[in-house]
Amino acid sequence: MGLISELNTRISEKISGRDKTPAQTVVEDVCKIKKGETVLIVANPETNLISQQIYEASLKAGAKPVLMFQNKKSIMDHAEKAVVAAIKSAPDVIFSISANKLGKDAEGASNPYTDDDGHTYDNAFDYLLSGKKCVRAVWTPGLTPDMFERTVKIDYDELKARCSAICRKYEGAVSVHVTSPAGTDVTVPVNGRTPLVDDGDYSKPGSGGNIPTGEVFISPVVGNAVEGISGTEGTIVFDGSMTFSDGDAMLETPIKVRVEGGFVGEISGGEESKRLLKDIISAEKESLLMELGGKLPKGSGEIYRRNARNIGELGIGLNPAANITGNMLEDEKAFRTCHFAIGQNYDGDAPALIHFDGIVRNPTLVINYADGSSFTLIENGDLQLSPEDLKIRRN
Repeated sequence: MGLISELNTRISEKISGRDKTPAQTVVEDVCKIKKGETVLIVANPETNLISQQIYEASLKAGAKPVLMFQNKKSIMDHAEKAVVAAIKSAPDVIFSISANKLGKDAEGASNPYTDDDGHTYDNAFDYLLSGKKCVRAVWTPGLTPDMFERTVKIDYDELKARCSAICRKYEGAVSVHVTSPAGTDVTVPVNGRTPLVDDGDYSKPGSGGNIPTGEVFISPVVGNAVEGISGTEGTIVFDGSMTFSDGDAMLETPIKVRVEGGFVGEISGGEESKRLLKDIISAEKESLLMELGGKLPKGSGEIYRRNARNIGELGIGLNPAANITGNMLEDEKAFRTCHFAIGQNYDGDAPALIHFDGIVRNPTLVINYADGSSFTLIENGDLQLSPEDLKIRRN
């Protein structure tokens, strides 16, 4: 490389923001926080370092940040009342920098929020983000300083192009057939469903996602035997990592899950399969108990119980800097993987107390269309998108 070319490269890198810290990248490039905007940062003592960096980067951008702490929460815990109240103040941007979870909204669970379209939400965070679309947000369950440093400073234009291309491939899709070397063989109905993205562009009200970012995910059609609606059908073999009620873990032995009519049936494998089954059964029981205790609306306990076995998500990892580490926040973004979630979905028609993600390595995903055609999106872990596919559609 000549001297002039090298200087141009260095200038280009500086302009593109590669010299920024990860916190500055998130604040300035991902969320595009502006002078005078209000920013709420909810953290735990375990995530103090990252939350302080986000706070300082927000200050530097001219925003008005507030940083508050609560104890680490599990998937079954409630957020502190002060945290929920701060969320309800509807700041411009909300960061949940959590060691595990932000926590459930006790008031919203017993008395759900309703948006203008009649959709209900059991959490003020979801209501403001997805219902009223008046905030933008970032949530980072399990984010570590090492992960923050490694996975944030990526090419977001390239990521956005991949996400857009995959979303276009989902247009008109009726199902996705997923197989893997470990034994996954499952058909996922997606007709009428719209894919969602974590593409690193959380700059508009109503937008939000994870840091690290990098996935396209879709909620499978919820099975309903009474109405003759077929759900996900087949076998899923999780062979990467898995979410459990007390956190994420690498899998020493694959977990084999049989899915019938959209719901988990038999679970087999080693000790980890027993752990997963125990957590699902616990969520089923807790759903009914919460209704009896007035913590869920009357009649919803059985719905939550049923959906503890629902297949709530099919996601595709797209962050080139992510690896499988046993931390699901990063694992589900890794290339050459897809993931399924057991429990609550993202379309709001399968509420549940849990959302347990599991990684499938080196999958093959074939998208099937109503006219009988198909497209192989991933083959043995490799994304099958052409340069033409990756051209961002412009208005």
